[in-house]
Amino acid sequence: MVETGSNMKRELKAVIKDAKGLLDAYRDLGVDAPPVSPNALRTREEQAPSALQADSPETADTLEALRAFVGDCRRCKLHQGRNKLVFGEGSARARVVFVGEGPGRDEDREGRPFVGEAGKLLTRIIENGMGLRREEVYICNVVKCRPPRNRDPERDEIETCLPFLKRQLAVIKPEVICVLGRVAGEALLGPDFKISQRRGQWHEYMGIPLMPTYHPAYLLRNPSAKRPVWKDVQGMMDRLDLEVKKNG
Repeated sequence: MVETGSNMKRELKAVIKDAKGLLDAYRDLGVDAPPVSPNALRTREEQAPSALQADSPETADTLEALRAFVGDCRRCKLHQGRNKLVFGEGSARARVVFVGEGPGRDEDREGRPFVGEAGKLLTRIIENGMGLRREEVYICNVVKCRPPRNRDPERDEIETCLPFLKRQLAVIKPEVICVLGRVAGEALLGPDFKISQRRGQWHEYMGIPLMPTYHPAYLLRNPSAKRPVWKDVQGMMDRLDLEVKKNG
């Protein structure tokens, strides 16, 4: 998918080139160019600002429109090694949005977020712990393409993708954001974020209550961390007025 802004810029250059060619033709013929109205002298940026502003995700008012805007994204270097872009999935009316750092191998292959072993654990947390169906929540990542060898996404990659995440949140308007892991926490709460110190505490992002907790992949390596994560989940359930099971 070719980006709208790039198309408009190319069209604008073509219009300017044609206009110059027409003026040169009038000059060669020794004829005065016809009068031009002031409006005609305005550039296409001035005449059609809405068209050029379509190069911003802020123009997308649904998740489908935002996905179409993102398209076959090549805005940062992560596109070079990806198999499939992983936009996110779930309900557009989700009460809670889970945000991870980026797709892994399984996600890159399927084009869906959290479908590997860590994703299966997250699904159990959502369905068995919170009593919700996975389809009722929304799951996405800070970056939409898999970083090479599952490295942490770099700052420029995060900054390129963050407007899409912000728009996802603005469209969904969840009651709670759950940040999964250090990298996502740093992206949304700043570089000084420490998951071990700030998990389980309420924060705010875009005016939305935000709860950081450990990433499911960390739980697979450190099963003892499941207990504090369950406490964090209970905190979210309390905020959402969901019943907490005694045997949770």
